[in-house]
Amino acid sequence: MTKVKKEKGVEEETGGTEKSYQELIANVNPIANPLASRKLSKKLYKCVKKAAKNKQIRRGVKEVQKFINKGEKGIVVFAGDTLPIEVYCHLPIMCEDRNLPYAYVPSKVDLGSSAGSKRPTCVILIKPHDEYKEAYDECLEEVTSLPKPI
Repeated sequence: MTKVKKEKGVEEETGGTEKSYQELIANVNPIANPLASRKLSKKLYKCVKKAAKNKQIRRGVKEVQKFINKGEKGIVVFAGDTLPIEVYCHLPIMCEDRNLPYAYVPSKVDLGSSAGSKRPTCVILIKPHDEYKEAYDECLEEVTSLPKPI
C-alpha cells in the first residue's frame, strides 16, 4: 500500500509542476506585472525561505509599507492572486518611487509557506544579508531585468 501511494506522489510532483503553474497563472490579477517566470518564482521562494531562516524578511502589507517608507532596501515580492486588488495596489508605485525592485509570483499560499508560515502572504520584503548573498544577488539581477509596466 505505501509503495503505491509513494509512486502516486512522485508522479504528481513531476508531472504536475508545470500544469499547476499554468493553473496558477490563470488566477493572477490584471495588475500582476512583471510576473516572474516559473524558474524565477522558484528562486524567489528559495531566497524567501533562506531570508526567513535568518529573520531578514518583512511580511504583510502594513509591515512592508512601513519599512518602505522608512527607506529599507531589498526585493519586494507580491502574490499575484490577491483579491481584492485594492489591498496592495499602492505598493508597486511606492517601490518605483524608491527604486526598489519588485516582482509578482503566482501564488500567495506558496509565498506564505516559503516564509515558514501556514498563512498565505500577499507581500514580502527580502532584506539583503551575508548568509544568502549569492541567492539574493541572483534574484536581484533577474528581478531588475524584468520589464517594468508602463
